[in-house]
Amino acid sequence: MNILAMLWKNLWGGSRTLLFPARPKVTQRFRGLVQFDPELCTGCAICKFRCTSRAITYQAGKGEFTWGYDPGQCTFCGRCVEGCTEHALKEGHTEHALSQESACPPIYLQQGELKKTYTVKRRTPAPKPAATPAKPTTPATESNPGGTR
Repeated sequence: MNILAMLWKNLWGGSRTLLFPARPKVTQRFRGLVQFDPELCTGCAICKFRCTSRAITYQAGKGEFTWGYDPGQCTFCGRCVEGCTEHALKEGHTEHALSQESACPPIYLQQGELKKTYTVKRRTPAPKPAATPAKPTTPATESNPGGTR
């Protein structure tokens, strides 16, 4: 094809993309934004280590820690939520988080605009129940230890 004809066709053929306000619907497998409950968090940072996209940041301090989440960097895999033993992380359904009925994900125009950071006082995890001590076992019949009678 002649290069000038292809150029003319591309320049005057019209737009083939969606305009800015029109956005695609959320897919059924979209889990929603991660929600953090600072009251339940112990500051173990397991969520940070499980986050493959580095959307979760964690800074330990003396007596407190800073936890942050950037949805613009998140892949919504859910590994952080699965790894949280205290159930301080949940997916979707509050604030600007999305449910399956939502029309589209939130729009942000600048990097880090949706990022949220929390500074939380460190608390100790709930103590685990102590195991009952095992009873010493005594043999029912004692054999002759020396071999003599």
